[in-house]
Formats: sequence, structure tokens, C-alpha cells
Amino acid sequence: MTYQSNIDSWKADSTKQNPLCKQVLGHRIDNLHTREAIAQILRPGRRHVAFLNAHCANVATHNPHYSAVLENADMVLSDGIGIELAAKLQGSRIRENLNGTDFVPKLLADAAKLGKSIYLLGGKPGTAERAAKALQRRIPNLIIAGTRDGYEGAQDHAAAMAINNSKADILLVAMGVPMQELWIDRNFERLNTQICLSVGGLFDFLAGNVTRAPGWVRDLRSEWMWRLLMEPRRMAKRYLIGNLTFLARAALWPLRRSDNAVSGKRVIDLTLSLGGLLVLGPVLLALMLAIRIESKGSPIFKQRRIGANGKPFTLYKLRSMAMDSEKRRAALLAQSDRDGVCFKAKSDPRVTRMGRFIRRYSLDELPQIVNVAKGDMSVVGPRPALPEEVAAYPQKAIGRLKVKPGLTGIWQVSGRADIGFDQMVDMDLAYTRSRTVWLDLILILATFRAVLTGRGAY
Repeated sequence: MTYQSNIDSWKADSTKQNPLCKQVLGHRIDNLHTREAIAQILRPGRRHVAFLNAHCANVATHNPHYSAVLENADMVLSDGIGIELAAKLQGSRIRENLNGTDFVPKLLADAAKLGKSIYLLGGKPGTAERAAKALQRRIPNLIIAGTRDGYEGAQDHAAAMAINNSKADILLVAMGVPMQELWIDRNFERLNTQICLSVGGLFDFLAGNVTRAPGWVRDLRSEWMWRLLMEPRRMAKRYLIGNLTFLARAALWPLRRSDNAVSGKRVIDLTLSLGGLLVLGPVLLALMLAIRIESKGSPIFKQRRIGANGKPFTLYKLRSMAMDSEKRRAALLAQSDRDGVCFKAKSDPRVTRMGRFIRRYSLDELPQIVNVAKGDMSVVGPRPALPEEVAAYPQKAIGRLKVKPGLTGIWQVSGRADIGFDQMVDMDLAYTRSRTVWLDLILILATFRAVLTGRGAY
């Protein structure tokens, strides 16, 4: 029997979420996949394309002119995990993150196939030229019509004349938010270019002025943490104060409408998870680097787990085992130190030295803050189960899937792996019947004691 057949006998039908999202915090988003967005941008006609991320939304709150420019832009694309989280809080879903640093080169590769030429405006003197050369190395058939810096070279009349004389089809403007969008808005009517894109720090990345985060950091949607570590003085206001401000607005935004109110539990989840990401982000990145130094491979372990109502999701943890741990699991099942269907061994040979440390203090669970922020998990709830565990559940245990799994819960603060499966199920069922905001707060406080003592953590 599969986990799904076990669940289907119990759960009710769920309503699929509408994939369209027209607004995030009052700002319009063109909710497109990469290929759809590129096709829309390159179709006949003139258009101004902008991106919206958490920083843009913060600036728009205090700059009505910039806010109006975003509203009047022909296309506004989603950029970053912050916009995805804000959309989810409003009951919508962003279909794909289209951050400009990755999206624009893909757009230019298609534009080059059509023979379209590019003009780069922005950056310190010399930056646009180096960025253009980097683009041509990546896209050999790309036509560069010209470059101009974003200081003296950005004077409206002179820059517009130079761009028009170049006969460029596409203009990339990299002056930072909101200057780049305001520049395009002021000069759009006098420009002959078909497409104007505001591209933020793209030129600095291409020119090598700023180093991008490693691929595995970008895969975790944590490039902002990397930039904060690389430039703490310059980025602290944007990524610490700015992100916290944005996330607070995102959490409170649904409360503006009585028909879309969020529960107290979700408010707690968002407040703690998003605040935790900001405060513990540098710690998490340091632990990931330490894991990577000890053993090759991604420091993040991804695993399919079963959430509320039997819905599968991808759970994130810091990797505490060797890379081949899943292949070796079957051979170790007989060594489990816990009764029931959940495997756990005190002397698991797959655990690394760094793994023992992070398990001892539950630091391996830190990436699950992202699961909580996304809505796959809650701060408080039953332990997230594996599909093969759910497939082996007795009927009684299926009831623990009525609520979202949690970072902590009654089982977790009562001894964790020292608690047998049947007793764990009883604890989880008791929680599902009597959960309240106050009970969650009590369990959250009890978690600190459980982490410090390390009882049952192995």
C-alpha cells in the first residue's frame, strides 16, 4: 500500500489554488513563467519592463512617483522569495521567480537569435563596457549597440540621443531603484528602442564588481544572506531593517480585508519564521559553509515529507549525514533504537562529525524555517512524516495529518527520539484535538529547554 492510498481513505477533497496573482501588496505582477515572459517582451510593440522585489515594494511605499511608474509599466515581473511569500499570504501563488540577474541573460539569448541589438546604460564608468563583453562571451551572437555610464553619461537628453543614434532595439538601464525606473519613465517617449528594462545590479555582477553567491546558496533562495555577509555595512539597512519591514507589512496586509483574515497561528508562524530568517540567516549560512568544508555535496538535505491532509512537500534540513545516506538506510533499519515505523539510531554510522554537533542542538532543523514561512509547516505541530512511514501507519495514526507538521510539538519537547511511536501518535492526536495559540506559545517556550538539554536528540 502507498502512502497516498492510505490517506485517500481518510482525507476530503481539497480545492486547487488559483495560479493567477494580479497584485502583491497593492502592486501589479505579471505572473508568468520564464518562457511566457520572454515571448511577451519580444513580441511586436514598445514596452517598459520592471521587476518587483521586497526592496522595490519598500521604496514604493514612500515614493509615490516610483509607485506610479510601476503601476504604469507595461510589465512587472516577480523577483525574489519575499514577493512569493507576500503573495501566498494573500492567497495567491507566484508561478516562478524571475529575478533579473538570471532572467535577463536568458531574454538576451533569445533576442540575439532574432538579430536584436542591445544598449547598456548605467553603472560606474567602465562597468557597462565590461558587462557588455561578459554578455558577448556568454552569448556570442549578441549585438552590442553601445554603452554609457550611469553618472555623467546618464544625462537625459545626451543619453537619449546616443541611444537613438545607436539604433538599439533593447535598452538595459542599471541605476538602482528607483532611479532607473524614473529615468525610463522620463525618457520613454523620446527613445526609439523597442524594449526598456530596468535591471538593478546586473551590470555589477556581469562586470565582476560584485561576486554572486555560490549556486547552492542561490538554489536555497538565500543570495541576500550572502550579499549581507559580503557587504554588511552597505547592505544591513536593506536586508535586515528593509526585509523585516517588508515581511511585517506582508503579514499584516491580509488583515486589511475582513474576508481574508489570517489565523493567530499563522501570524505566529510568519512572525517567528520570517524573523528567524533575518536573525539566524548568517548563522545558517556559516553552518552550511562548515558542512561543505567537511564533506563535498550540498549542505542542504531535501526530502519528501507528508504535510497536512496528506499533501507532499519538500522538507529542508542541514545535511548531517554522508551524501549516500539514503542508499544505506535500508541496510540499517534493523538497528533502529525506536519502536514502530519511524527509524532512528543513536550510533548511525552515516552521521558526520559536524552532523553530530548540529543534531545535538537541533541546528539541523534551521532550514525548516523556510518550510514554515512557505506554509508547508507550522512552528508547532506533529513531526513531518516520510511517505513510507505514512504507508505503514495504522488507521489511528492517520489523524495526525489533520494539521500541518511542525518544527516543535508535544513529542519534540517530551524526549523526541526517546519516545516510542505509539506514544508519539497519542501526543500528536491530543495536540490536534486541543491546539490553541496559548498551547503553541507554551510549547515554543518549552522547546528552548529541550534544545539546551539535548534530550532525545541523535
